[in-house]
Amino acid sequence: MKRKVSAAVTTDKEVEIIDVNRENVSETGFFCYMSKRKSEGYRRKLDWLKARFDEGLRIKLLKLPERGFIEYIPGEYAWRAVNDAQGYMLIHCIWVAGRSKGKGYGGFLVERCIKDAKKAGMRGVAMVTSEGNWLAGNELLLHHGFVPVDKAPPCFTLMVRRFSDAPPPSFPMDWQARLGRFSEGLTILRSDQCPYIENATHILLDAAKERRIKSRVTELKNCAEVGKMSPSPYGVFNVVHRGRLLSYHMVGKDRFSEFVKMNRD
Repeated sequence: MKRKVSAAVTTDKEVEIIDVNRENVSETGFFCYMSKRKSEGYRRKLDWLKARFDEGLRIKLLKLPERGFIEYIPGEYAWRAVNDAQGYMLIHCIWVAGRSKGKGYGGFLVERCIKDAKKAGMRGVAMVTSEGNWLAGNELLLHHGFVPVDKAPPCFTLMVRRFSDAPPPSFPMDWQARLGRFSEGLTILRSDQCPYIENATHILLDAAKERRIKSRVTELKNCAEVGKMSPSPYGVFNVVHRGRLLSYHMVGKDRFSEFVKMNRD
């Protein structure tokens, strides 16, 4: 599920934006899993959000019939494995879907984040991007003044737009050491930041059980644990088999079997 966001020029007519907060989130939702509000993944994400609003987390939704959103938070509270992000606004997610693609709404949402960061007197805005799934790529951000400042395996880039000469954030350098902590069996490191994680976790646990692979789940309960423990910049979901990062996004049972086989060869 690659989340591609258009880098087209913003439309002349501004789309209406819904600012999601503690008071209205139960009514507005948060874009993802809107049709599955009774699911465990949705409930856990909702509880996670309610604990984050006091830390400065913001979600902006495109008002229907347009479909898209952006989620961002001050860097010191970010749920990504990024160092020295204090003073920066860090985008967790941005996604424009369906017929709303190609209308410039992705750039519109990014500019709203930049505007908020400037108003708050921050140093800039940052985002972890990926050439794989579950995160946006670089194209949209490049069109809005962001530049790559760091890279991490297997496919991550740290994109930053600075407002001053302050040093940019960076990725940790100890990825292999982090993976080495999970050298036996299958370890799923997870949080509640994304509602899709709940289902992804159960699929992997079932697949491991069918193949008689010893498995365990490590819950990442706060941003500090994400920053210190995550074996990838994505932070909030990682699948590690015998000390090797298999995935940071949802994988089906067949794909999981392929990953495990390659890791044994």
